[in-house]
Amino acid sequence: MRPIDGDFDEFVRTIAVLRGPDGCPWDRAQDHMSLRRNMIEEAYEAVSAIEAGDDRELAEELGDVLLQVVLHAQIATDEDRFTIDDVVSGIAEKIRRRHPHVFGDAEAGTPDEVIERWDAIKRDEKAGSGVLHGIPSALPALLWAQKISRRAVGVGFEWESLEAVWDKVHEEIDELKETTPGSPEAADEIGDLLFTVVNLARKQGIDAEEALRATCRKFIARFEDMEAATDAAGRTMSDLDITEMEELWRDAKSREEPRS
Repeated sequence: MRPIDGDFDEFVRTIAVLRGPDGCPWDRAQDHMSLRRNMIEEAYEAVSAIEAGDDRELAEELGDVLLQVVLHAQIATDEDRFTIDDVVSGIAEKIRRRHPHVFGDAEAGTPDEVIERWDAIKRDEKAGSGVLHGIPSALPALLWAQKISRRAVGVGFEWESLEAVWDKVHEEIDELKETTPGSPEAADEIGDLLFTVVNLARKQGIDAEEALRATCRKFIARFEDMEAATDAAGRTMSDLDITEMEELWRDAKSREEPRS
């Protein structure tokens, strides 16, 4: 076997061979639908590598994401639908079109102005479609809510102040309290409350997805601290009552580094 180089075109040819008549049975059997979960999983693994700050792992995971892109493009090529060149030229043209402040005469001095211009250009591109058209429903619910909210705000559907959003949060909490716990009505009200909290975060310039992920990481760290303390005492978590657990939680919290 001849050495493999790092050329992108060679990589595309490698995937074409895998999909070819004498290629891999597994690769030949795949289609867009069968690979859809792979695309999601590889993207999440790349994000995990980013959060871990592991360059070697990130390089590998980005390769796995690239594999999914090229494999999907090759499937389309095999079906005479589009090619990897169409994918590359399409995204290159889109990026130039949506950055007129770099490749044209427009101005955008802040990240927020860039986002506003991006959304406006995107709406113009899809003239005739609804404001919320095209937001992928396969997104995690929190990200989906953020994108829906941002689109709606882009056309002026917005609370006048942060205090008005707080009022809505309290209203949703009151409505939730009036429902029967565990009922369909309670589920509906919890959804309303979560959506409003997403807007509360957006109104303050906070990414709700990142805020929740940070809290999840914090919870895991504290819980693992509790487990370590329990193990050191020769006990297990299931041996503890809630009062003991809450004391361990407070101890774990007290050992955290203060926020800078």
